[in-house]
Amino acid sequence: MTVWWLLGAVFAVSWVLTLIVRRYALAKSLMDIPNERSSHSTPTPRGGGVAIVISFLLALPVLVGLDLLSHEALYGLFGSGLLVAFIGFADDHGHIAARWRLFGHFIAAAWALYWLNGLPPIEILSVTVDLGWFGNILALVYLVWMLNLYNFMDGIDGLASVQAISVCLGMCLVYWYSDNVELIWVPLFLVAAVAGFLWWNCPPARIFMGDAGSGFLGVVLGGLVLLASWNKPELLWSWLILLGVFIVDSTWTLARRLLDGQKVYQAHRTHAYQYASSVFGSHKVVTVGVAALNVFWLLPLALMVGSGAIDGVLGLGVSYVPLVLLSVKFKAGKS
Repeated sequence: MTVWWLLGAVFAVSWVLTLIVRRYALAKSLMDIPNERSSHSTPTPRGGGVAIVISFLLALPVLVGLDLLSHEALYGLFGSGLLVAFIGFADDHGHIAARWRLFGHFIAAAWALYWLNGLPPIEILSVTVDLGWFGNILALVYLVWMLNLYNFMDGIDGLASVQAISVCLGMCLVYWYSDNVELIWVPLFLVAAVAGFLWWNCPPARIFMGDAGSGFLGVVLGGLVLLASWNKPELLWSWLILLGVFIVDSTWTLARRLLDGQKVYQAHRTHAYQYASSVFGSHKVVTVGVAALNVFWLLPLALMVGSGAIDGVLGLGVSYVPLVLLSVKFKAGKS
């Protein structure tokens, strides 16, 4: 019962903190002003993701005290998440050169990898492969990409929040179905923290997440993938399947922009979800559509992979095909 009360407390703290941050942003004129690269039309306070960061990080030591999280996982998630949030918060309030942001992101990712014991052996077509130091390099790049792609995908009302909630709840179901129930608590507490913020971020959003929140979610979700993979190799693929909408849209968009010779470091609005919001004339339609994709397409495949019914690589390939087709349909990355 204590854990369920704590979940409610995390939600309440996040809800209240978001309200406080919103009032602070309004008082200090910390507003996201619409421009030609924006997907919104009304000046809106930003930085609400700080509420997610604080409410979630406060819960982690409590989970350790309840013996629901290891000390190593606490140090890895807490340290990397806090550093990424601090960098994002500073950037929300001013401007940090891209090279210094990226340097900080690599430091945070390396910290997480150190405490989470790096990349575990992965299972490919029923063969277990230990990539050693090369795998850790891949994991480092993966974590940095995860926190940045989450920032890229936080561009319309509610999308980043709904993605985090639906993916984490989906993985809790995978954990239960695959007899890994002990892993559900950290994702559930992240859901509670994000849900408190989502109350204020539902379309039409009354506050935006900002870089502090989006980067934090990206690196924490990336860390949860590694944690689960040490328990059971198949869970790596289940996580990557459920994260597919964000991974495919952002990666396809970046690749297309690189091939077209565009300046990939400049802000833009050429992601598939941004084009889709223009086509449908609604943030809500796209956000609900992403949630539906997660629940009705990606979750069943993640469950089959997590339970060992189908191979992880096969499940990943099958799950990504429609997502790639949607990226092509909505001309992701096209200037």
